Amino acid sequence: MTDKRFWNGRRYYSLDAYLKQQFGEKLYKLSLSGGMSCPNRDGTVSYGGCIFCSKGGSGDFAAPYEADMEHQIAYAKQLVSSKSVSDRYIAYFQSFTNTYADVDYLRNLYMPVILRDDIAVLSIGTRPDCLEDDKIALIKELAHIKPVWVELGLQTIHQKTADLINRGYPLKCYDLAVKNLKNAGAEVITHMIVGLPHETHDEMIETARYIGSSGSDGIKIQLLHILKDTALYEMYQKGDIQTLTEEEYIQIVADILSVLPENMVIHRLTGDGDKKILAAPLWSCNKRKVLNGIHRELSRRAKKNDVD
Repeated sequence: MTDKRFWNGRRYYSLDAYLKQQFGEKLYKLSLSGGMSCPNRDGTVSYGGCIFCSKGGSGDFAAPYEADMEHQIAYAKQLVSSKSVSDRYIAYFQSFTNTYADVDYLRNLYMPVILRDDIAVLSIGTRPDCLEDDKIALIKELAHIKPVWVELGLQTIHQKTADLINRGYPLKCYDLAVKNLKNAGAEVITHMIVGLPHETHDEMIETARYIGSSGSDGIKIQLLHILKDTALYEMYQKGDIQTLTEEEYIQIVADILSVLPENMVIHRLTGDGDKKILAAPLWSCNKRKVLNGIHRELSRRAKKNDVD
């Protein structure tokens, strides 16, 4: 296997390295909204959503929803204009569950976007239990045009935690979704949350190992953010849960990376919480410091292994 130290200077296969290999340049995401809700909010599966999910449906940084996608894309481009030097982008439908609609609605939403010259990748955030056969067929059709990424919010493989966070589907549903999406030609990115209530270090590593062997192409590692006006925030205020320290998080992420396949794309090592609604952990606001801490720990471990 390729030595991790040669992945664009990192000891893991970063998204930046992957994009430069596949597209010849770094591509920025346009965070968009498809105007959908979630079966975990409207009573189809449950009410209220996952306990950590904000009113924005995990799309707090997405462009405001409007039916005119041209305006949405233009607005999203403005948000990344100071960073992007490319004229191509990743269209990322982030808010809520972006396959939670009939297939005709989804076709009319996604087809004009993926056919745009300025869109290199279509990325769809959704739940594994909202990928019926007709939607898989649409994704297969889209994937014949350009790369399609489907992001699945697994978070954990442990049922007791899944019940606590009100996820609303069993692990076998994730397994089937990955299989069907891969057969359709899509790339699968799995979301994992580090620091979920009452999970042990070993349980978090078990989740990472499972994702690594599931067939998923990439992973997003996300620190548990406690956002105001969520059920999780109420638990936090009562003292029922605690958040990780920065050092604990750095050590766990380094351990997670050590058990993942070397060719798995690491789309995220931590995440931003909207500072207007973030209650804890406040150290996460300094994302650069956290990332530097992770990189230093990976370097420390590599040097130790070289000596040993």
